[in-house]
Amino acid sequence: MTSAYSPSGSPLSSAPRIPAAERVAGAPISWGVCEVPGWGHQLSPARVLSEMNSLGLTATEFGPADFLPEEPAARAAALKEHELAAVGGFAPVVLHDPAQDPQQEIARVLDWFTAAGATVLVLAAATGIDGYDSRPELDRQGWDTLLTNLDQLASYAASRGVLAVLHPHVGTMVENEEEVQRVLSGSSIALCLDTGHLLIGGCDPVELTRTAPDRIAHVHLKDVDAALADQVRKGDIAFTDGVRRGMFRPLGQGDIDIATVINTLEVSGFNGWYVLEQDMILDGEPEDEGPIADARASVGFLNGLFKANQ
Repeated sequence: MTSAYSPSGSPLSSAPRIPAAERVAGAPISWGVCEVPGWGHQLSPARVLSEMNSLGLTATEFGPADFLPEEPAARAAALKEHELAAVGGFAPVVLHDPAQDPQQEIARVLDWFTAAGATVLVLAAATGIDGYDSRPELDRQGWDTLLTNLDQLASYAASRGVLAVLHPHVGTMVENEEEVQRVLSGSSIALCLDTGHLLIGGCDPVELTRTAPDRIAHVHLKDVDAALADQVRKGDIAFTDGVRRGMFRPLGQGDIDIATVINTLEVSGFNGWYVLEQDMILDGEPEDEGPIADARASVGFLNGLFKANQ
């Protein structure tokens, strides 16, 4: 299965609508697999991909750069072995430094996309610092550079058949409400609506869905414990500590109105991916079912929602 999005840069494609239930994908972060050094125990690709398949998922994002084989054809083959299509993936890249050209780095990422038939490049405005627990502030030149790079990368990705979106993300240069609005007004790139990261950063994902549906081209579905999110937002605990304490919850078991987000998007004509993401940190190889139990709960929640809306 492939996304109905064209890489023209427009979030809404003229392609035929695909039922929402067929646009649900997995992500390795729901199994604790993350690009941050020292994040936690990393499960094997074989386990993660086979468990995704066992839940009925038919597509996934790639995960960190070193999760799947480096060679593009081998990467595509690893997904095919588990009957999973490639959605695309998360690419944190420094966008605000005038001395750095991010296109060279993104070119390598898009080689993986081309080989696997992936269609969505999920950019994040990386700080240049490992992890997501702190970030610098941008000056005007930094912002001008970031916004210019976003549009240039979106155009470059489109030339290679891929739709680029920006992922507002805790601990990156685009995190809070003001910064999201600055991107919306200062660039033409589409957004990845990550319900959890938006809430933690202080941007209401339900309201953003209502006010800017035409800019939302990709969705990371997360549910969140609002009390822990508030502690992270206030700086009382670090983002990583929040994750360790279970800040991210299975869909329907947190404080985000996931149903309204999805219903609003579907009414607006959204035809992109809903990627299940529940950030977690593992201390070691699970002795019980492990992350698949929460992933199963999220899949069940979505299946119930889609059935109710038929």
